Amino acid sequence: MSDAQEPDHPGLPHTPGPSRVAPGLHLVATPIGAARDITLRALDILTGADVLAAEDTRSLRRLMEIHGIPVRGRPVLAYHDHNGAQVRPRLLAALAEGKSVAFAPEAGTPMVSDPGYQLARAATEAGYSVVAAPGASAVLTALTVGGLPTDRFCFMGFPPQQGAARKRMLAEAAAIPATLAFYESPKRIHRLLGEIGESLGTGRDCALCRELTKRFEEVIRGTVADVTAAIEGRDLKGEIVLLVGRASDVEVGEADLDRALHRALEGARVKDAATQVAEALGLPRRQVYQRALELSRAEEDDR
Repeated sequence: MSDAQEPDHPGLPHTPGPSRVAPGLHLVATPIGAARDITLRALDILTGADVLAAEDTRSLRRLMEIHGIPVRGRPVLAYHDHNGAQVRPRLLAALAEGKSVAFAPEAGTPMVSDPGYQLARAATEAGYSVVAAPGASAVLTALTVGGLPTDRFCFMGFPPQQGAARKRMLAEAAAIPATLAFYESPKRIHRLLGEIGESLGTGRDCALCRELTKRFEEVIRGTVADVTAAIEGRDLKGEIVLLVGRASDVEVGEADLDRALHRALEGARVKDAATQVAEALGLPRRQVYQRALELSRAEEDDR
């Protein structure tokens, strides 16, 4: 996630721990909103690392300034998707010299929708120590407050922007027996909810979580249909974690589906009947619509 940190009552300058930062790559989780949501260990690493690398150096410098951590002339290198191939060799060279390198994403936990993966993989393959300083995570924060089951969840990340790729992703997601967690921008959240309704059904439980840990934090809970209606016409701000519940735990057999469709088709068109049954049974609308077409055609052939 790329939310900037909010000061939120900055404290006194950080007093670092007694030990030096060991050589190796240190993956540092940073706050997703409130700047005080950072661990003491993370502050120790940012204080003592030989080289600092960040997805956004401005965000890192601001975070360090809030907590009273001086740069002291150390290298502060931007490392992101667009320059990774050029900057990675320089960071690996520092590791080869026995230095400590700290990498911080713009917000949240490294490896979760940020460019740290290739750096960590390269460091691991080269035999250098790679350790994590865990902390804030938007997806885990959303699962904590979303109100959906957390015993099993699947992180879906940002959906592809291309239509065909999005459809494939959602078709695969429909069969996953877990709470689904999507990252999405406010500009595309209305589109995503509409596509989820079509592919997974509008009756699934849902929670839209935005501005997490910030002053205007908001969680909208309900079915996919409820959440879609709640944000209709709204111009939302801040990056969003969208949680979608798993399909109904009750197994719906083919005979049960056919019975429900036969009843619905008695008083509604195929499209409307499919929508009603998909929502009632928590099934993907597309699947139900295809079966409704088959039944409707079979009835016509029998006449």
